[in-house]
Amino acid sequence: MQTKKGRCFTFMKAEEAQFLQICNVKDKPMKRNVTLFAAVAVSALVALGGCCGGNSVRKSAKNVSGGEILSGNDVATTQTQYGKVAGYLESGVNIFKGIPYAKAERFMPPTAPDSWEGVRSSRAYGPCCPQGKRAGWSSDEQAFAFHWDDGYAGEDCQRLNIWTQGLKDGKKRPVMFWIHGGGYAAGSSQELPSYDGTNLAADYDVVVVSVNHRLNVLGFLDLSAFGDKYAESGNVGMLDIVAALQWVKENIENFGGDPDNVTIFGQSGGGGKVSTLMAMPSAKGLFHKAIIESGSQLRTMDAGYSRKIGTETVRLLGINPSRLEDLAKVPYEQLLEAGDKAVETVRTQALKEGYNPFIFGWAPTVDGKVLPAQPFDGSAPDLSKDIPVIIGTTENEFCITAFAPQFRNMTMEQAKEILKSKYGDKSDLFIEAFAKAHPDYKPADLADADFMFRTLSIKQADLKSAQGGAPVYLYLFTWQSPALGGVLRAVHCMELPFVFDNVNRCASMTGGSQQAVALGKLMSRAWTNFARTGDPNPLDIPKWEPYTKENGNTMIFDDKCSLQSHVDSELVQIADSVPQKGM
Repeated sequence: MQTKKGRCFTFMKAEEAQFLQICNVKDKPMKRNVTLFAAVAVSALVALGGCCGGNSVRKSAKNVSGGEILSGNDVATTQTQYGKVAGYLESGVNIFKGIPYAKAERFMPPTAPDSWEGVRSSRAYGPCCPQGKRAGWSSDEQAFAFHWDDGYAGEDCQRLNIWTQGLKDGKKRPVMFWIHGGGYAAGSSQELPSYDGTNLAADYDVVVVSVNHRLNVLGFLDLSAFGDKYAESGNVGMLDIVAALQWVKENIENFGGDPDNVTIFGQSGGGGKVSTLMAMPSAKGLFHKAIIESGSQLRTMDAGYSRKIGTETVRLLGINPSRLEDLAKVPYEQLLEAGDKAVETVRTQALKEGYNPFIFGWAPTVDGKVLPAQPFDGSAPDLSKDIPVIIGTTENEFCITAFAPQFRNMTMEQAKEILKSKYGDKSDLFIEAFAKAHPDYKPADLADADFMFRTLSIKQADLKSAQGGAPVYLYLFTWQSPALGGVLRAVHCMELPFVFDNVNRCASMTGGSQQAVALGKLMSRAWTNFARTGDPNPLDIPKWEPYTKENGNTMIFDDKCSLQSHVDSELVQIADSVPQKGM
């Protein structure tokens, strides 16, 4: 079966078929429409794909085009454990890119990077983990809005980037450690213009770190069935991130940062990685706060299925288990093709057995050691009880109308058909509750409203709050983008330019209006306040109070922000009553 891979979205025939089976769509014209929707959106939900983007010529309000850049071995230089690095200075911010934080053999845990003599130039992004080709380029609208920068691929991808105002100046700046989206199969630290840390560092005097790590078959192929040597192979992608956090702990003071005040934050798959790190013993003590954006992950891969994927991959490649070392020599494209086929085969078997998690295949594995238990299954992990957390989603996430133009003027009949695929015999109740909450709605609003990511985020917040430890803050980003005539709405990834204070840099996605810039200033201040103290306040809006299951406190981020209680609670209850993956 031929599959088409995408760094932002994974287009897989098997997932289209699975979606149609779930939908039980009978009308043939509608079935064709839903198939198209599956190809552009639903597969991304399964893969926790991040929407991401690349270098844009647009700059933020502070960092205008044509700003002076200083570079040279006497500019923006500092020491690391492994040698001296040189970056460059832009708008008062020292910027370093592509610094090695580890090295690794295929399928093996990371080890310390090689040391070097002299000064290492660290001014350009390093290699991204190899991955399938991005299918989103075929859509002019998506390419315009997200403006991807796919960089270059290399298995030597354990690299990180740093933005900071000061170098070894004795200041203890909060460290914000960014983890990119794309599920566990795709993405990089440079693919969106919103990931640029210049403005956060310049405006709020924090140190921003972003990281590349192993993905897909390189980061999550579980070969533990073949002996102790490969016991951790199913989680080496996550161990890369732990190694990067360890590097930060040991080196960030030389970049003006505080190793005892590190906030991990990520979106989509990056939010899933944050969720997973909160349950990993090896990560304990390496971070002190966490932010999960549109990526609440309660459960991940069961070891029984991940091992089956590993053994099926080896079988498809025709490698004798007695010579498993030959697997390291297989060309990457061939390895990925076999691995993806193995995932499809084992997924089909898992579905027959009633196992249908939110994410299947390339993802962390509960192996009893690296990841002792499911991250948020029944309760939040004790390891991170004292870690304050922000959790939230966007209002529309993978909205149909953003990615499938023929749905933009959908009829009520079409909307009902889509709702039936989600909520079954409760779709009429959903429509009734939606009309109460949003009396001026259009049919497309019914289909575009997200309650899958949202319900997961509320469940995760409930579990975290119930611990009685550090507080959890819940948000919902409802701001509607005017870009492309408003079709993007509050789509998956839309909040990223706002939290990074990069609204103007990402104007093709946000429109760059004064109102949008103002919201970006407010959200980036909330995120950096939280990184500094564990409390997003004070803000020029009503105080953001911590969430509990009883009070339902949710900060609404829009042109007019407000703290609301139990937002759309009737709709959330209906969505929660319908079995969904990963819950």
